[in-house]
Amino acid sequence: MECSSSDVNGMSNINLRKRQRTEDKTRSSMLDLDFLDCPICVEPFTIPIFQCDNGHFTCASCFPKLSNKCPSCALPVGHSRCRAMEKVLESIFVPCPNANLGCTKHVSYGKEATHEKECTFSQICSCPLEDCSHICSYDNMFRHFTRDHQNRYMLFCCDNFFNVRMNINDKILIEIEYMINLSFAVQCFREPYGVYVTVSCIAPSTPEVGEFTYLLIYTVDGNTMTYESSEVKRILEVSSQRPEESFMLIPKRFLRGDSLKMKLCINKLKQ
Repeated sequence: MECSSSDVNGMSNINLRKRQRTEDKTRSSMLDLDFLDCPICVEPFTIPIFQCDNGHFTCASCFPKLSNKCPSCALPVGHSRCRAMEKVLESIFVPCPNANLGCTKHVSYGKEATHEKECTFSQICSCPLEDCSHICSYDNMFRHFTRDHQNRYMLFCCDNFFNVRMNINDKILIEIEYMINLSFAVQCFREPYGVYVTVSCIAPSTPEVGEFTYLLIYTVDGNTMTYESSEVKRILEVSSQRPEESFMLIPKRFLRGDSLKMKLCINKLKQ
């Protein structure tokens, strides 16, 4: 069977239009997202999607409960998949529920809850300073300090020792890693028998934040104490409670007034 030049040109134009549709990333359309929910449980569809002989849909969760009988028309459901609907589902991406907080990611429809558990914007951090009630995402905490607490933090670089000087009565010192703009809190807790010192990272426990260890050295009158923690705890809000783990305890006999002078090294673990 021979094809005329007009047929060939027609097919070429169709393929060109399809390709242009695929490549046009700015193309948008209106879609009622309720259409992508299972009509039985009203939860978002996930693949696979099943259909009865009449074309009524059901999700994979509801399918085993139907006893092969469509609740809409009573026709058999069987194991017929609706491939077209599954293709539609794969093509739909929606903004993260935390878009208003700054998250720019788009996720597959129906998987928003999964993403939200890992989204750093869903876990808001509180400013660690006692007299401030500001809350923000962890990666905006550095901006908050540079804008609102200019003289109340110190800068450091991971994997290098730096000096820590703090007054025990101040209870907290903020150190900010200037290469990754990540905030750390050095806290001290006075007890009758000594002072507890601990280091925390003001951030959620998500993979993109990373993991850290720290080494703390305190020297007085020729005596040196060393504490190495295998993990820097990541927290959303500092606690006023004495730590139960991951701390250095400086006995009272080694304290000289209210001033603490230490060396600290915070190491970023390779992932």
